[in-house]
Amino acid sequence: MTDQDRIAIIGAGHVGATAAYALMLRALVPEIVLIDSNRALAEAEAADIADANALARPARIWAGDYADAARASIAVITAGGATHGSQDRLSVAADSAAIVTDCVDRLIGAGFSGILVVAANPVDLMTLVALRRSGLPASRVIGTGTLLDTSRLKQALSQALGVAPTSVEGYVLGEHGDSEVAAFSTVRIGGQTLDQFCQGQDRPDLDAIGREVRDAGYAIVEGKGYTSFGVATAIVRICEAIHRDEHAVLPVSTLLTGDYGQSDLCLSLPCILGAGGVERVLTPDLAPHEMDGLAASALVLKAALAGLA
Repeated sequence: MTDQDRIAIIGAGHVGATAAYALMLRALVPEIVLIDSNRALAEAEAADIADANALARPARIWAGDYADAARASIAVITAGGATHGSQDRLSVAADSAAIVTDCVDRLIGAGFSGILVVAANPVDLMTLVALRRSGLPASRVIGTGTLLDTSRLKQALSQALGVAPTSVEGYVLGEHGDSEVAAFSTVRIGGQTLDQFCQGQDRPDLDAIGREVRDAGYAIVEGKGYTSFGVATAIVRICEAIHRDEHAVLPVSTLLTGDYGQSDLCLSLPCILGAGGVERVLTPDLAPHEMDGLAASALVLKAALAGLA
């Protein structure tokens, strides 16, 4: 049995603690439980967030165990291997796989039957690891995927085009990593394509924007040692779409079953998210070079997956 008023976060590091804090501020659920192998860390982060709670909206935030997580409607796994400097996400795949496997085993062993959101890097591989290990339906195992990258793309385009980020539609697809595909053919501003919108004005350097979006995480890690706010906000947005049964379209990592010719692999495509998790995977028309990029991204992930076997 699940408790629709509870979300569990497994991993009380920078991402997990920030996600818990953001969930508290958004007043999405009245119960947030933090779980970490370092119990003292989970207790300290829970206490710190709870201190702010009196100035926000009432919620119970505490350090718990997997029995507490078992009753949650959503469990978020942020625990995983950490990258440093320019180290790519795939380089920590083996470490993360061991951690995620242990977390999933404990969670399912405690009786969890809700929706699992995976935020551990490399997130596409870890989503597949969690899916295979948990035995849950594919619709209920969701990776944060390229939701953060898509947010970065909208922000970059908004600055280049002089419009609000919320007025920009478009997606980054594929791997959340170096092979991701900034699908500029999906971009719309007020219903207009980029070519239509840019008529009579200079077109932004799309290659430069794509590189900026792809490398943004590296720049942040180089400066502060980790990322937290962006990915935590992506976690909260996914939780909102599920908890509120929004049927929102978000680019998240999910199991492909023939989409764009790919199967038995998790990567990001636009998905309709609701109370049951992924309700439908969408396959927008892409430019030929974007299709090639998506196929190349899938090959990168397949090679990395083979390395985990």
